[in-house]
Amino acid sequence: MLFDRNALFVREKVAFAKLTDTYELFDPATQMTVGEVRDEPSAWAKWFRLLVNKSLMPTRFQVYESGRPDPVLTVVKHPQFLRPRMEVHFLGRLLARFQGRIFSWRHVFDVLDPVSGQPMAELRGDWKGWNFQVLGPDGRARAVITKKWSGLGRELFTTADAYMVALAEGASADPSGLALALAAAIALDAARKDQKQ
Repeated sequence: MLFDRNALFVREKVAFAKLTDTYELFDPATQMTVGEVRDEPSAWAKWFRLLVNKSLMPTRFQVYESGRPDPVLTVVKHPQFLRPRMEVHFLGRLLARFQGRIFSWRHVFDVLDPVSGQPMAELRGDWKGWNFQVLGPDGRARAVITKKWSGLGRELFTTADAYMVALAEGASADPSGLALALAAAIALDAARKDQKQ
């Protein structure tokens, strides 16, 4: 399965004058393509991007494992007014909700339990260096998202939109943990693109 590993390398596919984003997922150990992330807004939202700021429009990021037609992970981005809000669905069930904080420099998203709505983790980091951590309630890192990586990254880093998503050292190798980390990376990339427009 796509998330039965400790890390994924994410690289945006470069295209001219595109209305949607697509990302390739690589296994850092084998350097093989293992999946793809597709930005799949509704038809009206896709064409409205020509007229309205993309951050105001809803979209859906679908994660597909290579060779499988159905998505294994979905990040639903709601229309944004004051702060970003997203839902993460993993294997057909609601895994978490992301909610951005207003006026926070290093704290990017609260990761909320889908049932209680209480924080179960937080996403922190810095935009300049693109180093982020998913921190559990105990304050310990569960996953990291970074652009500072050698190995496969040296050959594949061709644009600013390429990064490593990995479970933190000592974190349990749970597929939902890496799925949540990838969803956080997608949310970060969507938020950063929204800020640039």
